[in-house]
Amino acid sequence: MRGMFTAGVTDVLMEEGITFDAGVGTSAGAAFGCNFVSKQPYRARRYVVRFCKDYRFCSLMSLILTGDLYGSEYGYHTIPENLDKFDYEAFEKNPMEFFCTATDVLTGQAVYHRFSDCRGDDALWLEGSASMPLVSRPKQVNGRALLDGGITDPSPLAFLEKQGYERNVVVLTRSLSYRKKPMKGMAAVSLALRKYPAIVRALETRHDLYNAQVRFIRQREAEGKAFVIRPFAEVNIGATCHDRAELKRVYGMGRQAATERMSALKEWMREGEDSIEKIR
Repeated sequence: MRGMFTAGVTDVLMEEGITFDAGVGTSAGAAFGCNFVSKQPYRARRYVVRFCKDYRFCSLMSLILTGDLYGSEYGYHTIPENLDKFDYEAFEKNPMEFFCTATDVLTGQAVYHRFSDCRGDDALWLEGSASMPLVSRPKQVNGRALLDGGITDPSPLAFLEKQGYERNVVVLTRSLSYRKKPMKGMAAVSLALRKYPAIVRALETRHDLYNAQVRFIRQREAEGKAFVIRPFAEVNIGATCHDRAELKRVYGMGRQAATERMSALKEWMREGEDSIEKIR
């Protein structure tokens, strides 16, 4: 639910009319980020706050009944198709490239997918990207079994650069001082995930990967090739939350961070446009 911070940021970007050529999201960043492509501000905040207490959306009951803490059918079909409709047509028409990252269960490696319409296989990739280990079933798509992209590429700036995008806005949900520590209880995790040894190995080194990515992002930020929007303090919210006030608080932190950095962001974007014109 740190992704509510991201939703606050992207809603402000949409209010300001800011668009991008491409984007990539991991886990909640993908699940909420697709609303930026479909140009639906406030949708993520609206449906999370509305359904956070519904057991079909997220609960231990959902985990027991379906194998997923966050209900697959309810969250990825019932809500976007019926209760708070996702604009599939607008998503498809938007020329912005949108990718997600997930983790291949068998190899323990990051895999990526470019979206076309957010239906069918796209929806399965979205689910896979946000399927947390231990509390989610691996999602089966195109011969792959997928889990949370945050295991292997939580901040995929390098991936987007490899697609040819040299200047990128990065939204992080951790403060500048945050450093990830080794995962606790790895003995129990290894036992629970014994069918997926590659995932276990990835989780054992996840903190090193995450911290290396933070250093890389800070390097790109110092070089002027990345503009980073991050919370000024830790958002202090868990992977699940049923407290509407807390969800709104974290969303508000995202809005505040984006608003306070908006002038600097627009200047950074203008500098990029001027550089392109000089090259031309």
